[in-house]
Parts: sequence; C-alpha cells; structure tokens
Amino acid sequence: MSVNEKEETEKLYYSISEVSEMFELNASTLRFWEKEFEVLKPSKNKKGNRLFTKKDIDNIAQIVDLVKNKGFTIQGAKEQLKNKTSLKSGAEINAEVIDRLQKVKEKLLKLRDNS
Repeated sequence: MSVNEKEETEKLYYSISEVSEMFELNASTLRFWEKEFEVLKPSKNKKGNRLFTKKDIDNIAQIVDLVKNKGFTIQGAKEQLKNKTSLKSGAEINAEVIDRLQKVKEKLLKLRDNS
C-alpha cells in the first residue's frame, strides 16, 4: 500500500485507548479534559464509548503542547485555546482584507471600463 492510499484510508474515529496511546496519557486524563475544555467534544456510540475525530485529536495535541510542553495550567490552557478560536491570526485577517480589496478593485476597474 502506498503512502497516498494509506492517507485516504485514514480512520474517521479513534477510541479513547488509541488516543491515550498516541499521546501517552491516561484515559482518565482525556475524560477529565473533555469536561474542562469546550473544544474537546468526542461523540459517543450506542455503548457510550467515546469516538475521537481528527479534529478532536488536533485539539488534544494543542492541549498536550500547552499543558505538558509549555507548562500552562488547565485554566491557562483553556484561555489560550479560547483566544485562539475566538481571535483570528494576523495573517488570516490580512488575507481577508487583501481578498476584499481585490474584489473592490475589480469592481472599480469594471466601472471605469464601462464608462
């Protein structure tokens, strides 16, 4: 199987044991973080088992980075994540402004050419 085929068949959902292995965390830590962090919302199957998506895993990676690597408290990590999700980065804002300005420029050029 080639690398591209493997990427295409990537799992949609991961169990709590798979995720805890990925990050070398206890399942209880993941369950605790689920209660603490709004961004972490795994779905549950009929049995009540947690099913983590790629987005959940990305959020866990951010939490691990903040708490384990950068030394944030749980509260500090919550605030960091809240700020990241509520505020756009400068690059994102700049890209939006540039896009809007280009559209305005196109409209103005059409108006000028039609006159």
